[in-house]
Amino acid sequence: MALELEQAISPTHDARALIGELNAELAGPYAPDQRHGLSIDRVFQPDVMFFVARERGQAMGCGGVAFADGFAEVKRMYVRPKARGRGVARAILDRLELEARRRGITRLTLETGDAQLAAIRLYEAAGFTRCAAFGAYADMPPRAIVHSIFFEKRTG
Repeated sequence: MALELEQAISPTHDARALIGELNAELAGPYAPDQRHGLSIDRVFQPDVMFFVARERGQAMGCGGVAFADGFAEVKRMYVRPKARGRGVARAILDRLELEARRRGITRLTLETGDAQLAAIRLYEAAGFTRCAAFGAYADMPPRAIVHSIFFEKRTG
């Protein structure tokens, strides 16, 4: 597989389509207040790096990392069903970790839902460990994070 990771700096057609597919997938198991993804407009701000994974020019997946006050959080990870199990998600995650390290971040965090079993396996295989709610999640009402699983990875 000749996978290319391209940084998207604006909401391209592919970026919109991938995020839309992710939103549709998450709408099944989670109520609106239990979905914590960045909006398409928020993804394309200076403090977020967002990547689209392509194979032979076709968009296969995406993922971003949001930076704030020495803090980094993985956001909007998604791989199209036909590309799953082929290393696309791991390649995206590795790139996000690399970008965090380049900025001197020593702790990379993320939130995922308890129904996202493949994602949980990916994160654990990549060296992430479960942790307590962090950042804004720690201040959310319990109902908003009842299905959330929080992870962290030391990158330094």
